[in-house]
Amino acid sequence: MGEPLRVLRDDGSVDASADPGLSREDAERLYRGMMLERILDDRMLSLQRQGRIGFYGPSIGQEAAIVGAALAMHPDDWIVPQYREPGAALARGMPLKELICQFMTNSGDPAKGRQMPCHYVYRKGHFLSISSPVGTQIPHAVGIAWAMKLRKARDAVLVYFGDGATSTPDFHVSMNFAGVFGVPCVFFCNNNQWAISLPVSRQTASATLAEKARAYGLPGTRVDGMDALAVYGAVRTAAAAAREGRGPTLVEALTYRFGPHSSSDDPSRYRDEKEAAVWRARDPLIRFRHYLEAQRWWDEDREAALEKAIGDDITQAVAEAEAMPPVPVDTFFTDVTEDVPWNLREELAEAKAVRRG
Repeated sequence: MGEPLRVLRDDGSVDASADPGLSREDAERLYRGMMLERILDDRMLSLQRQGRIGFYGPSIGQEAAIVGAALAMHPDDWIVPQYREPGAALARGMPLKELICQFMTNSGDPAKGRQMPCHYVYRKGHFLSISSPVGTQIPHAVGIAWAMKLRKARDAVLVYFGDGATSTPDFHVSMNFAGVFGVPCVFFCNNNQWAISLPVSRQTASATLAEKARAYGLPGTRVDGMDALAVYGAVRTAAAAAREGRGPTLVEALTYRFGPHSSSDDPSRYRDEKEAAVWRARDPLIRFRHYLEAQRWWDEDREAALEKAIGDDITQAVAEAEAMPPVPVDTFFTDVTEDVPWNLREELAEAKAVRRG
């Protein structure tokens, strides 16, 4: 498949033949979404180290792929995430406080603490729950897309997954079904080079992951995942094809996970940090900021103002989230049975007594 599609050059100039032509408003919205994800990741990892949240999966280095793909979809489209897409949830309108309440599993969490940590969901924004097992979200996305086709809806589904998921049966079954039935699904592989500690070279003998689409009769596209414009353009094109009845597309975005797989991981144990340094030199936020500056849409004052505004928003959201009470004990009983029987009422009373200390 050759070199991946690129739009942005290192100096901020663009390849006019591939430029998706974002307006200034949309370009700034994209940059803000990427910056929000970066700063949020830093802050949440810090909170996890302080014991104020239990677990976190950062996405540092992958912001262009995550936010660029999400913003390329229409509001009525569905997004099915893996476990590294807070930027996509926020792009879909999920309130920052609600997201952080989920991290803290308190009463402000719409899932009432039932989900695993860092496994958020935002139904109003057509954003499905984070998937913990590798690849299990892919069949779910294909099922949603199949329902859209049966209902003759002019919508599409975007499903995120990593390079590791392409080694699962779920991926291959989903790709085959999608190809046979022509469902309106955009398969977005965020190839960050590592499936936790396993490099992509140990997962497949294929030259690329995008070329796997050919076996299932799908088009495959390979893009520079550190280039927000390239990602946006590729996903927008794939989603348009899906909505027009031309079937699914596999998009492989070449990215890199700058930090750990999760707050429980130490990447220095299995990868050469010299490799990471090469990728950090292609930081997606810096590249996109060069683009904004080349367009004369951005400067140092705006950069400082944005960083402060995002930092203040996160500080306020954290303070409000930490002030929320725990999830009421009653819900562990009343959410299961409409009429709570006597024996469960006794257990509820005991649970309340334990919580009171």
